[in-house]
Amino acid sequence: HIINELYATGRNSVVIAQDRERISRLEERFPEQVYVEGDPIDDTVLKKAGIEKALGLFAAMDDDNKNLVISLSARQINPNIKVVASCHNNMNAEKMKKAGATAVVSPTLIGGLRMASEMIRPTVVTFLDTMLRDTNKNLRIEETPLLDSFEGKQLKDLNLKQYKNTLLLAVRTKIGWIYSPNDTTTIAKGTSLIIMTTPQERSAIEKFVLKNK
Repeated sequence: HIINELYATGRNSVVIAQDRERISRLEERFPEQVYVEGDPIDDTVLKKAGIEKALGLFAAMDDDNKNLVISLSARQINPNIKVVASCHNNMNAEKMKKAGATAVVSPTLIGGLRMASEMIRPTVVTFLDTMLRDTNKNLRIEETPLLDSFEGKQLKDLNLKQYKNTLLLAVRTKIGWIYSPNDTTTIAKGTSLIIMTTPQERSAIEKFVLKNK
């Protein structure tokens, strides 16, 4: 699912897997994906995959101990990397964070929340599932950090209305959230946009932001 989401939203990544047969199966589904065969616990393999320049890493093994070691290794090699680790036993969550994980995700907890949502808010679940599976528009809820150069400007200066498949849902600042912000909302330092958009329009917005350094 991780590979599918990165692939669907146009984000470059490298997959590390020990099993050659598994890589072959993935290559059939994601032929343009880059793969490295080897043990992700091995620093040499991580470096071969480009860990030193990577923005993020998913430690998604079935073994918590391995995910902890991967998190630790990644943090030591690249102190600025964002590490998201899978944790099957909640008792290990704090250990993973201390080892270097930026965020820890429990598949059991996520599964439980999903089951509860199916019971009490089924229409919302259907909406989100439909959005994620629609390969035509390929809509996603994304976040786009704004550079400090936008401080003092208003949201209307971003001209988001030119993007026909983009909807601004909220703005996050250092002091809190602004839901359904209007065009005259002033952009503060450290602001991020929460938008529903397509991969293509997300990329266009990100390029616009970077042009205004």
